[in-house]
Amino acid sequence: MKKNDTHYIPAPADLSDVVLPEGLVRLTETIARNTHEVWSKKRMDEGWRYGRIRSEARKLHPNLIPYECLPEADKEYDRATALNAIKLLVKLGYSIESPSSELGVQAEGRAVE
Repeated sequence: MKKNDTHYIPAPADLSDVVLPEGLVRLTETIARNTHEVWSKKRMDEGWRYGRIRSEARKLHPNLIPYECLPEADKEYDRATALNAIKLLVKLGYSIESPSSELGVQAEGRAVE
């Protein structure tokens, strides 16, 4: 397939049969927050900065703000990405277990130092 082939039809894995335990569902928010942090850092490293209105030419983006301040729709996009990644790992046969308390994650999702 060529890069500009217009016959591309996305075919994501069918994850409708994957049921996650509550602990993994809660992990979704932590991963969503980190997804936003990674995206924000990459943009800023490329010279982007906050702007109320997005501008490719001026490298301004309204979502270069803390995750907590994002509009709910943007948080939902990051949550869906995180949830689908977790579900795909489970579907592929991986197991995800909570780490011991020494290496754990605090309730708000910040790594214990």
